Amino acid sequence: MLIQFPIPVLGFAAASGTGKTTLLTQIIAQLAAQQLRVGLIKHSHHAFEIDQPGKDSYRLHHAGASSTLLVSPFRRALISESTPPHEPSLVEQLHYLALENLDLILVEGFKHENICKIELHRSELHQPFLYLTDSNIIAVASNAVLALPAKLTLLDINQPKQCAAFIQQWAHLTS
Repeated sequence: MLIQFPIPVLGFAAASGTGKTTLLTQIIAQLAAQQLRVGLIKHSHHAFEIDQPGKDSYRLHHAGASSTLLVSPFRRALISESTPPHEPSLVEQLHYLALENLDLILVEGFKHENICKIELHRSELHQPFLYLTDSNIIAVASNAVLALPAKLTLLDINQPKQCAAFIQQWAHLTS
């Protein structure tokens, strides 16, 4: 059963090194040029810092604050600790986004979640296809011509404009 959410949510799934971030960067630029307001959730398996050592906000957060909200007239960033550390769920993360400012949410990672997804595939990586075991995949973006089941759309991974057009059409149909 697909996750139900007030605005379209589309994931990108692939093996590491396939180019998810590179393609997403290009797709987001294309969608933004079409005046779509795109939210992004990226899953990481690594600990990370978004603030800089030496900055007041970094010092305050590392003094022991469980949540730190950095704000300016231009943006905000919420840093909150997962105590105890646990694998985040996509549903939980979706609720942190300011939905009133978004038309579409793209997700990198969370490949086991029940959302519609585009699988990225590069033939030279010799990775098995995810669509064979994931019925939520609606398209495959590849650098090779593939014989796919009729329910899947083949996209050119090297044509971000084509991928963005597909996403825009999909988002329109699902909203």
